[in-house]
Amino acid sequence: MSLEKKVGAALFEVIDPELGINIMDLGLIYGIGVDIEDNVEIKMTLTTPGCPMHDSITNGVKHRVSQIEEVGNVHVDMVWDPAWNPGKMSDKAKGMLGFG
Repeated sequence: MSLEKKVGAALFEVIDPELGINIMDLGLIYGIGVDIEDNVEIKMTLTTPGCPMHDSITNGVKHRVSQIEEVGNVHVDMVWDPAWNPGKMSDKAKGMLGFG
């Protein structure tokens, strides 16, 4: 399995503490990049720019990804464009939140 796929799989274990759903199913991850030195950059967003869980989620991402043996440094790039919307959620997350 590629390191990018390992990172993606690990991010399913990072839970948004307010919603109780992982950040992958919520559609918060916009991209995962890995350079030749196995440093990882994660481009992500939150449900709102003023999300009170900003630090908690960002730290959870960094912590979980850094636990993967091959990973060098981890950088989280928080972006607000494009803005998150419920259409970015998986069908599983939509069902859990009653959007289904």
